[in-house]
Parts: sequence; C-alpha cells; structure tokens
Amino acid sequence: MEVFWAKGYEGTQLNDLTAAIGITPPSFYAAFVSKESAFREAVELYVATAGSGALRALDEGTTVRESIRAMLQASIDTALSAPHSGGCLLILGVVNCQIETEPLRELLRSIREETEMRIRARLARGVAEGDLVGSSNIPVLANYYSAVMQGLSMQARDGATRDELEALIAPSMTPLHV
Repeated sequence: MEVFWAKGYEGTQLNDLTAAIGITPPSFYAAFVSKESAFREAVELYVATAGSGALRALDEGTTVRESIRAMLQASIDTALSAPHSGGCLLILGVVNCQIETEPLRELLRSIREETEMRIRARLARGVAEGDLVGSSNIPVLANYYSAVMQGLSMQARDGATRDELEALIAPSMTPLHV
C-alpha cells in the first residue's frame, strides 16, 4: 500500500513491490497474480485503514460544521502522513489514465463518488437537524467539499505545510453558516 501511495500505480515497478514486501517476483505473482490485483488490494487496505479517517470524522461530528471541519482536518492528516507526503491514494493513485489503467481509474473514481455521497448525506442530515439552511444546494456543497479534499491532497503532494493546509479550512466553512 505504501509503495503505491508514494509512487502511484503507474510509477510503481515490480521491483519496488517485491523489495517492499521482501519477496521474489515469482512469489509476488503467486500471492497477487498481477500488479493490478496488488493495487486493488492496496486500495482496499487504504480505505479500511489510513484513508478511513475523513469519513469517520464526517460521521462523528455533532453538527454539520463540526463534521465537515473534522473531515477536512482528517484529510490533511492523511495527506501529510502519506509516504513522501504523497497526498491521498484515492486521488493520486492513478493519474495518467492510460487505456490499460482505465479500470483502476474507474475504481478510484467510484470510491471518490461514494465519499461525495456520504458528504451529501451528512449535509442533508444537517438540513434536517437545522444546522444548515434548507435552501442549501446539497449536491453543489457535497461536490465542493469533495473538491476541497482533493485540493488539499494535491497541495500536500506539492509540499504544502500543515499550517498552509489548515489555513484553508476556515474559508471552507463559509458555505455552512445557518
């Protein structure tokens, strides 16, 4: 997972994976069948572990503002904890989108879409609980916060510091005024 997270799918070579795991190429293929299969397993592990913090934070907040703020903070934590501050594996794992990587790009896109649906559900709950005005455009807000998370990841990849990334949270809260 850490090799794919640091280098992305396209940048990861078989020798990177075998060195990280400490096995030979034949053992790698016996265990994973292919680099694509290993990547899918790495994504599954990421979603269950390192990448789970943002959605967990989204679900735990008392108010919609607390939830969104905590989600963004957890996104920063994840992006900065990446090997070589590589950002988010789900955002940067497949970047070049060559024909042979299209199924993996689609996998990551579907996970990001699921994240946006969870943000949408939390925002709708905020409207229902009176934390967010009923006239709020929930689909646009969900898309906005998904884009902010992606932007935080790209900024981390480009070397932004924790302070620089955290400074982006306050302006992101503006759309959530009751």
